Amino acid sequence: MRYDGMTVLITGGAGGFGRSAAPMFAAEGAKLVLTDFNAEGLEEHAASLREKGAEVATLAGSVDDEAHCEETVKLALDTFGRLDVAINNAGMGHAPGRTHEIDSEWARKTIDINLMGTFYGMKHQLPAMMEAKQKHDRAGCILNVSSLAGIGGAPTIGMYSAAKHGVIGLTKSAALEYVRYGIRINAVCPAFARTPIVTEGMMAGTDGGKAAEDHLTRGIPMRRLAEPDEITQAWLFICDPKNSFMTGQAIAVDGGTSAM
Repeated sequence: MRYDGMTVLITGGAGGFGRSAAPMFAAEGAKLVLTDFNAEGLEEHAASLREKGAEVATLAGSVDDEAHCEETVKLALDTFGRLDVAINNAGMGHAPGRTHEIDSEWARKTIDINLMGTFYGMKHQLPAMMEAKQKHDRAGCILNVSSLAGIGGAPTIGMYSAAKHGVIGLTKSAALEYVRYGIRINAVCPAFARTPIVTEGMMAGTDGGKAAEDHLTRGIPMRRLAEPDEITQAWLFICDPKNSFMTGQAIAVDGGTSAM
């Protein structure tokens, strides 16, 4: 098993990509630390994982709170004695609109969750991984969840796009800063997927049916939404300890969109 004995931390672990990824990592031997602002959903998901034999620690809270991000790392170390992989996945979108139409409060919240939440996570994950390298010669890995909207422009979701561009800039800069400490840092950039950010956010106000989905995916060569498992399978590859020469990359999983 690729992650046998390792501790994997996933923010946004109760829904969307996080909910998809957790059982995949557990099936590969990982011990899990899951966080989410949705305390009830987090505990329900953790309970279902424990029923299947997974070792899971949880902490409810929001990633725009730096103290919460610090406590999450402490939970991993106190519970399992190590932190090997951290996936900064928690995110949010905003209602579609042209730049002058975007609500300023939601614009700030979008930056705080998507970009500052990633920064706060890394700020506290990195020292734990540096110490593991120094004391135990253990390599670490951080994966930040950006978006296809972080690679190019994204009309009507401009602040989301700006935040996800920032995630890629932070990822590439940190990858260069910490590569000599044995820490690999990458970003994954999914196209629209069947997650709450899309189905309950970007498709809000529509009937949520085929016509809405066709409109949203008109620029994707595969002409469909990604399923969450299709994205999170890539996470397992990117974070795989044997994938030891990949760092500083922003990897698109996008149904062919970025090939155009």
